[in-house]
Amino acid sequence: METRDVLIIGSGPAGLTAAIYTARGNLRPLLIEGTDAGGQLMLTTLVENWPGHRDGIMGPDLMGEMRAQAQRFGTEIIQGHVTKVDLGRRPFVVRTAEHEYAARALIIATGASARLLGLPSERTLMGHGVSTCATCDGYFFRGLEIAVVGGGDSAMEEATFLTRFASKVTVIHRRDALRASKVMQDKARQNPKIAWMLNHEVDEIRDPGKGEVTSVVVRHVSTGAKTEIPVAGVFVAIGHTPNTGLFKDQLALDRNGYLVTHDGVKTSVEGVFACGDVQDHVYRQAVTAAGSGCMAALDAERYLESLPAHAESAAAAGLVEPRS
Repeated sequence: METRDVLIIGSGPAGLTAAIYTARGNLRPLLIEGTDAGGQLMLTTLVENWPGHRDGIMGPDLMGEMRAQAQRFGTEIIQGHVTKVDLGRRPFVVRTAEHEYAARALIIATGASARLLGLPSERTLMGHGVSTCATCDGYFFRGLEIAVVGGGDSAMEEATFLTRFASKVTVIHRRDALRASKVMQDKARQNPKIAWMLNHEVDEIRDPGKGEVTSVVVRHVSTGAKTEIPVAGVFVAIGHTPNTGLFKDQLALDRNGYLVTHDGVKTSVEGVFACGDVQDHVYRQAVTAAGSGCMAALDAERYLESLPAHAESAAAAGLVEPRS
């Protein structure tokens, strides 16, 4: 089993940026894409807040460009799903269903998955009126009526933010009381653009046949009575689940399951770095994920240079200047 200098798990903006930087540093990174190759941007349409694209770029196109750029500099990309990691060994061991890999440094960029309602039309209309990110997509709904599903702080924050663009925001929550903190509730309730449908669940999002959101059908939890609300967009804000199952009992996690990092992107195990949404539950933006991917790559490079055997071999190969 060959030992690689750097192995990256995940292929969203964080993982691919880490790959670009480590490849340019002659570290021969190996990147394992995972089952959701490209991350959450593969579910979006036009991305208008990525710097350098004044007219925007389609999410899948952006990820395709980043992937090609990583490969251009020498990243080896494997289409596989990691089933197990062993961080108690040096080098670290990463397993997929077919192979086993070893790495001196590991960069984790497995992201977080938005919790969805589970409706058939939800996936079909994702990026076509259904969204999980108000900051990303709110601008597209200027002057239109939209709905936000959820009752926690994130839902209140998104509903309030979306009133900057939408003419009306209807908050749909399945309970008769919100879960959000009092300060967030008060702020939302004082906003004249926000309407409320408590004790209601989303029964259907229309209309997949037209390829766009035209309305949402809600059902009263107690009576079962259905109401159709004309909206142009539905923002699902019921939380995110970090993809950290592989690292339980091996790396420090916070109470919500996100990887705990310190001094930037360093985890609780030396030589293991985490970037992107797997450790960021605050910003959750493609550009911040990419930035942390850069940080992980540079920290991994510094870590490898601190290893005596690696520093000697790299200097002998002319890859790095010996440090005085």
